Amino acid sequence: MRTLGVALLATTFAAGAVHAGNQKEEALADSVRLALSNAIKDATPPRPSFRTEDERVRYQAWLAQMSSRLQRKLPDEQTRAEFLSTVWYEARRAGLDPGMVLGLIQVESAYRKYAVSIVGARGYMQVMPFWTNVIGDRNRRALFDMQTNLRYGCAILRMYLDMEAGNLYLALGRYNGSRGKPDYPNAVLSAWNNWK
Repeated sequence: MRTLGVALLATTFAAGAVHAGNQKEEALADSVRLALSNAIKDATPPRPSFRTEDERVRYQAWLAQMSSRLQRKLPDEQTRAEFLSTVWYEARRAGLDPGMVLGLIQVESAYRKYAVSIVGARGYMQVMPFWTNVIGDRNRRALFDMQTNLRYGCAILRMYLDMEAGNLYLALGRYNGSRGKPDYPNAVLSAWNNWK
């Protein structure tokens, strides 16, 4: 097991730097902790639902376009389709733009499911393991599960957006542990432009 962990870390670092900062464990009101905990509990697989046929058609067009763009990063068609439908579902569930979440993932992990940063952030959205203690079931390994990682990341970013009164720039800085510094928010906002 230890050899596997060393090999995983070596592969992660060889594949390129992960840009996660050191998310801060902040004191949360019990109501916020409960809301976050409830947001990540539902293990229902993503199943898009649409109010109108037009919404369904727009989703299908988005999925086809994003799949084409992500083909180099995620060559397996089934993996790519599951990833994109989960990003879309979890982003929308948290009230976020799916393109912005794709931009954040691009900056955080370069679409690597098993990415680990120097400070220990994990997975696509580089979620810090302390979050599993604060709002989860203490299962840090689950942060490498696609849906779990995306659900945590989207719920946490939504919380930061609410804390920052909708200011995406400050929320992104908080997400990365670099609040007030321009590099990370600017990188995510720039990457988001590629996914609009």
